[in-house]
Amino acid sequence: MASKDPTLLKLHSARSDLKTLLQASSEAQHDIKETEKRFSLYQQSLSTASRRILPLQSLTMSRKALDARITRAVSPAVELLNTFKRTEALQGKLVTFSAELSSEKSQHRRLEKLVEYVGCVEEVKEGIENICDEVETVVQRLQEVVEFVSRTKAADQDRDVRLKDALVTLKVLYEREVDEMRFEGLLDQALLHVQDEFEELLLRMKHRNMKDLVHQHGGEERELGSETEVEALRRISTTLAANDCMDICIDIYLKARYRRAAKALMKLNPDYLRTYTPEGIDEMEWETLETAITLWIQHFEVAVKKVLFSEKKLCESVLGDFMEGLVWPECFIKISDKIMAVFFRFGEGVARSSKEPQKLFKLLDMFESLEKLKPHISQIFEGEPGADICTRFRELEKLIIDASSKVFWEFGLQIEGNIDGLPPPQDGSVPKLVRYAINYLKYLTAANYKTSMIKVLRTQQTWRGKDGSSSIETSGKETLTDEGLLKHAISNVMEALQRNVESKRVCCRDKVLVHVFTMNTYWYIYMRTKNTQLGEVLGEKRMKEEYKAVAEECAYLYQKQAWGSLVKVLDGEDVREEGKGSVGRVVSEKVETFFKGLNEVCDRHARGVYSIPDVDLREQMREATVRLVVPAYAEFLECYSEFLNKKGYPSVERVKGLVVKAFDGGRLRRKGSASGSLERDVVVRDV
Repeated sequence: MASKDPTLLKLHSARSDLKTLLQASSEAQHDIKETEKRFSLYQQSLSTASRRILPLQSLTMSRKALDARITRAVSPAVELLNTFKRTEALQGKLVTFSAELSSEKSQHRRLEKLVEYVGCVEEVKEGIENICDEVETVVQRLQEVVEFVSRTKAADQDRDVRLKDALVTLKVLYEREVDEMRFEGLLDQALLHVQDEFEELLLRMKHRNMKDLVHQHGGEERELGSETEVEALRRISTTLAANDCMDICIDIYLKARYRRAAKALMKLNPDYLRTYTPEGIDEMEWETLETAITLWIQHFEVAVKKVLFSEKKLCESVLGDFMEGLVWPECFIKISDKIMAVFFRFGEGVARSSKEPQKLFKLLDMFESLEKLKPHISQIFEGEPGADICTRFRELEKLIIDASSKVFWEFGLQIEGNIDGLPPPQDGSVPKLVRYAINYLKYLTAANYKTSMIKVLRTQQTWRGKDGSSSIETSGKETLTDEGLLKHAISNVMEALQRNVESKRVCCRDKVLVHVFTMNTYWYIYMRTKNTQLGEVLGEKRMKEEYKAVAEECAYLYQKQAWGSLVKVLDGEDVREEGKGSVGRVVSEKVETFFKGLNEVCDRHARGVYSIPDVDLREQMREATVRLVVPAYAEFLECYSEFLNKKGYPSVERVKGLVVKAFDGGRLRRKGSASGSLERDVVVRDV
């Protein structure tokens, strides 16, 4: 019944399950206890293992730290050693390049090898600099490692010994080898070699033939050296500067280029520059000084526009990278200063020398050359370094302007001061002073000198205005034009010349000679200034009023005094007043007196006492005299021929011949005389 009851069956089944579960739980609990025992044993084992492993772990960490320290110290040391190897290899290349450079004959190939050599020097320098920069740090780090290992005993004895040996080796290298590489090794020898090559290359760059440059007009001298040569010089200068040799580089450059520039100019044979004091210049013969000034003008232009201009471009190309371009202008000025000083002192000596009249034209040549050079001077010697040269150039120009002005004004004073109280020349000819002065002023007003003289006068007027003194003004109180300024200055000289002539005129006691002298002089002045630029400056009206009119008046007075008295002798008024018995006697006396006076006047003309050198003037006076004397004589003979038939008196043609011969005699005597020599001398010197 119970087996068939479902409830009992379920209960019975549940009881079995619970019993099984309880039994399993009991077994599980037993297993857990066993497991706990095993975990406890494991934990005891792990604790024991942990206590045993802990020292090893610390040792491992120490070794890792030591390895990092050693690696950090050794890696730079290894790199340093590699740099040493590369540098040693480059030093070997330096020796090879040096041998090839010495044996190379071709200049082009030699330049290429020189550039390669300089490049190798730069690489060696860079390697040594890297070594110098790194070696101290490497030694310091290795020192720290050695101290650490020694203190911590972290490395075995062999490693400790090797580290200490490496440290000692690097210290020796640092203390001895590096300094030797920098200052006593192949690099130092290479730098000396580069300096020699630098100087040789600078000296090889020559200016072309100076004599060709003197005669070359326009253009500029070609640049010194080829592009390859200039590039080589620039590389060398940069390398020397980078190796603390900038002062040596600059010194070599200055000496070499000054020597080359000075030697180029010496080929022009400027021996005249040795005499530069005013006293020395005053002692020079005029022809010598004139030639010296001409050469100075030519050579100064060549020195500035050709030689120094080329030197400036070369200096900028070679030394332009130094100190942001501040070095090369100073170097160029040092090269130029001595050369310019030699030319300056000669020009200053000429300007300060005695103010002789003939110097004016050469002073004006100097002034005009300085005016043409002024823009080139400003361009070549620009900036603060060239300020002293520009200042001295301006001072020289001022001296030349002042000297030119003084020479001209003193010329007028010398003419006026030449009033010596002596009579005119014995033959009544034009004085040498007048001839010289007129030719002097003619050449001064010619195209070559007129503009320069106006500039000088205008500058002097400006200076006087700045100094507070009054400038030259017209009657209307308006400043004179350039032409007016020149006219005023020349008029002063002409007035002084007139006063000189008038003083001689007053001193002459011969009534005929004084008119011959005045006629000759003023006619000479008029004819020599007519249709010339001097005449244009003075004005046609003034020339006619002050010179031509005076000459014509004196010609009339000369004719009246010398020949008019003869004509007066032939006057028939007193003959008609005589009685018939005495007419023949009076006529004969008149004829004899006439011929006596005629012979005397003709003789004085023939002997050159009354000389008329000017051909046109002499011809005019001869014709006028013939028209005055011959008709009067012919008329007298015609009127009183009956009283002269028995006398052998000369014919009218004979009298005419005597008069004509009188004027020809003076011409023959004057021919080839010294009267024209001064004029010819002025032309030769000043044209």
